[in-house]
Amino acid sequence: MNPDRTTPELRYPIPFNPVPAPLPVVPAGGAPEVTTILLPDGRTVTGYTVPATQPAPLAAKPPVSRVAVNIALGGIGFAAVCGGLFLLTAFIAALTAFITQLVILAAVVFGGWIAVQVFGHRDHASGTTVNIRKATFKRNHFHS
Repeated sequence: MNPDRTTPELRYPIPFNPVPAPLPVVPAGGAPEVTTILLPDGRTVTGYTVPATQPAPLAAKPPVSRVAVNIALGGIGFAAVCGGLFLLTAFIAALTAFITQLVILAAVVFGGWIAVQVFGHRDHASGTTVNIRKATFKRNHFHS
């Protein structure tokens, strides 16, 4: 620096970080403010002021959307319908098995009754008993 300090000496700031910093944002009102700092060893540093970076504010939690509510309700309804369809299917299967057993029972009972009628012993006095040994055939015609 000049000892008499009458004429300013032009110095260019040396960046502390070799990585280039992003360009400062120029507000709509004009150029950013230039600041000069006098270091303890007598050097002067001139540059733009960099505002302190503040963390972005937390976004307000949005209310639950209607689409999400509808999807959730649809899933609950779908689960209820699936449960109802499962119960309906089980009921139809049980009813089918029951009807099948009734048909089999009726066939056994009715078939047994028919078997008794066909092969059973008849004690009825009605009807004609024909003794074939005493019957005669004349000219291919049966006579009792």
